[in-house]
Amino acid sequence: MKPLFPSLFLLGCAFGILTGAALSQQNAAPTPSANQDGPSLVIQTEAELPDAFPHASYEVRLHARGGIPVLHWRLEKGALPPGFRIDDDGLLHGQAERTGEFQFTVSVLDGGKPQQAVQKALLVRVRSALSLNWKIPAHVNGNRIEGSVEVSNATPDDIDLTFIVVAVPASGRATAIGYQHFDLAHGTAAKELPFGETLPHDGYTIDVDAVGEVAARNLIYRERLQTPSQLQVTVGP
Repeated sequence: MKPLFPSLFLLGCAFGILTGAALSQQNAAPTPSANQDGPSLVIQTEAELPDAFPHASYEVRLHARGGIPVLHWRLEKGALPPGFRIDDDGLLHGQAERTGEFQFTVSVLDGGKPQQAVQKALLVRVRSALSLNWKIPAHVNGNRIEGSVEVSNATPDDIDLTFIVVAVPASGRATAIGYQHFDLAHGTAAKELPFGETLPHDGYTIDVDAVGEVAARNLIYRERLQTPSQLQVTVGP
């Protein structure tokens, strides 16, 4: 009969090796598996921002979700309306200097290691707060010059409006042929304002002025129209 000692010895050694390996695995530090970047960073702000108006204060907070604080915002490309700026905390603010449609791209970076960064294209329209357009262009009717304009208030405020039309002859002494002063409610679109007056024989340039004031916000809006050439009144003295 062969001795059992070598087999038992080998079996014991194998058991010891397996046991030692199992203990080593239990005592080993766990390997981190969590995502160190945090939740995905997404810009939530709508692509089309609220409208702005010339010389009126504007303030919009850009929003994002996800990522690891603190978030940092900046302009990547394109052009902001002149008079606007974006702060590091995502505040877009300022006073637009002129009307227009402005497209630009912003980015936001989080505080993770490594950082997450995302971009988004945005659009802001700077609209005329007070618009003035010909409805019936100034024209001669016998010994009168008459016509009408349309005025609109696109702002969120009621405007104290002064409307005046003057006929300026070659001599330079203007004659008023239209005047109104009233509150133009916010949201008013294409309100017709007629004008007209009998004038002596001469050639006249017609100037139309609309001046709106929002006293509570210290804002003044002004629009102007002018006939491209003189209108000749040939009937009358």
